[in-house]
Amino acid sequence: MTFVKLAAAAALAVTATTATAGGLAPEIDEPPVVIVDPVEPTSSLSGLVVPAILVALIAVAASSESDSDSE
Repeated sequence: MTFVKLAAAAALAVTATTATAGGLAPEIDEPPVVIVDPVEPTSSLSGLVVPAILVALIAVAASSESDSDSE
């Protein structure tokens, strides 16, 4: 008789856990993965424009200082 009660309790426990297997939490939807292709640099000339302007300004400033000293 105790084996029958034990088997009934085990069957009840198993059916109760499968009834709530999904849980009560809402389903979480993950956004799709977006793969971005890397963009190749178009030209290296754009990286040289600013330093070239700075060198030109320094050269102009240096030449104007030497002209004022000669007077």
